[in-house]
Amino acid sequence: MLVAIALLGAGLSFGQVAPGKLAFEVASVRPSAPLDMAKLAAQIQAGKMPRFGAHVDASRAEYDFMSLKDLIANAYDVKAYQITGPSWLGSDHFDIVAKMPEGAPKDDAPKMLQALLQERFKLTVHRDTQEHPVLALVVGKGGPKLTESTVAPEPIAEDAPLKPGEFKVDGPDGPIRVTRNGDGSMTMNMGAKGIITQRIDMQTQTVHMESSSVTMTGFADQLTSLLQMGGGGGQQVVDMTELKGNYQVAVDVSLAELMAMVREKARELGMNLPAGPAGGGAGDNLPASAATDPSGGSSVFKSVEKLGLKLDQRKTKVEQVVIDSVEKTPTEN
Repeated sequence: MLVAIALLGAGLSFGQVAPGKLAFEVASVRPSAPLDMAKLAAQIQAGKMPRFGAHVDASRAEYDFMSLKDLIANAYDVKAYQITGPSWLGSDHFDIVAKMPEGAPKDDAPKMLQALLQERFKLTVHRDTQEHPVLALVVGKGGPKLTESTVAPEPIAEDAPLKPGEFKVDGPDGPIRVTRNGDGSMTMNMGAKGIITQRIDMQTQTVHMESSSVTMTGFADQLTSLLQMGGGGGQQVVDMTELKGNYQVAVDVSLAELMAMVREKARELGMNLPAGPAGGGAGDNLPASAATDPSGGSSVFKSVEKLGLKLDQRKTKVEQVVIDSVEKTPTEN
């Protein structure tokens, strides 16, 4: 969802933080407009990606339709599943537009976001290590059935200009460049983690995801994105394969499962996703939990197994950012 640049000129608040602390010069924090879930489902089926997430350049930082949990994860350089706090952290979404101090490096943006969350949401946290349920990506009993790539992916040049049809998302792990292709597919360039292309096949009613060179960490990240497409309901996939190379992968995931996750998220947000071409079909009767249940016959798990890999429910010790206090509603701009 695009945030109007005009917000920089109206309704902005000056950061009131401790002297010497990294902070945005000015910032606007507003609740995001409700999603039109039918429109979102249609966009997903058409292979179009809405503008969500963090976008930071030399002059401005924008955080579009991000939950407070995702904002905290971005600010503290962790994944959303590493946030321990109230259940409502993932429900309300916000749009933030902030002005970077002149000459400040982009790498300072997370610290500035920390200061903003502390000021506007009265956020206080501490770090801890706790056991947490994850989906472990591991090698199957018969060993991996993967072809190793001879070409290693290259890091993304931070200042390289965007190509036509390309946009950039900045996350805790670095920038991801996303390209909308002419055939409706989308290519995610994760830099050293690899490049993955996704497309929707309406004939087979699947999302096809493939790469000619991706690390297992990058593959795990993209599986997580699929499982959390509805807004964070799916578990985090963590690479535990111990495979260090770059590989060719291809998986097909049931579109009905993904639509079920979108529909479940709509229910969590108090919305009704209409049945019909945009979101109806087999997914209406499919529980969203099927995508994270190894015994539920999920196409995600079956497709991974064809690669000689496995998604295994486990608990592992994970560094956590524990919320000590936070307010649900930010102070006014």
